[in-house]
Amino acid sequence: MLTIDQATYDAIVAHARRDHPDEACGIVAGPAGSDSPRRFVPMTNAERSPTFFRFDPQEQLAVWREMDDRDEEPVVIYHSHTSTEAYPSRTDISLAMEPGAHYVLVSTRDEDTVEVRSYRIVDAVVTEEDVSVVASADATE
Repeated sequence: MLTIDQATYDAIVAHARRDHPDEACGIVAGPAGSDSPRRFVPMTNAERSPTFFRFDPQEQLAVWREMDDRDEEPVVIYHSHTSTEAYPSRTDISLAMEPGAHYVLVSTRDEDTVEVRSYRIVDAVVTEEDVSVVASADATE
């Protein structure tokens, strides 16, 4: 199960809505080994596409170096789907390289509905998990 605080959850959804009709992407970093998402990091979709995302390589390198310096890891890797359900595509599955991460998808296909789902993707096997939204980050530990 992914446990995430309300402010971070809201920030992910707001980023997805703001970048629509292009896919939005980013991470939520947390202390290494904690499974606790703490630091919201919206990133640039280098593809600027409604059907695909790719982290900007230079930005990704900087973010990953910063996580190393802070002894963090990407606890959540998120992106949006702009016209389909919040379920990983074949491309999403093939590019999932962080077996310990929660892969969060936000569908922005309906502006009146919030559709957020989380998955574990390990060796191309997709497993959906529950999402628990809590009031504060302290409750995610």
